[in-house]
Amino acid sequence: MKHVPQRTCIACREQKDRSDLVRIVRKTDGTIELDIKGREDGRGAYICKNANCMRTAIKKRALNKAYKESVSDQTYDRLLEQFDSYFGNTDER
Repeated sequence: MKHVPQRTCIACREQKDRSDLVRIVRKTDGTIELDIKGREDGRGAYICKNANCMRTAIKKRALNKAYKESVSDQTYDRLLEQFDSYFGNTDER
């Protein structure tokens, strides 16, 4: 049986297969963006591919804890836009 890497969502804290999550990477130059293919260099944090987890991560400011640094509101807004373009609208409340 092949080993399937497990990762924890920074919003809901559920462990899932890495392929079921999307990676958010902080690159070596300090920029933070979605890493859809999961191959970018840098520090990674994982989140479920659903709108509820993305909204929860923003509300909890979960990336601040994951990267041990303050992440700006503009970065969260940009990540939300990237997430919307890949996985659909997160504005349904």
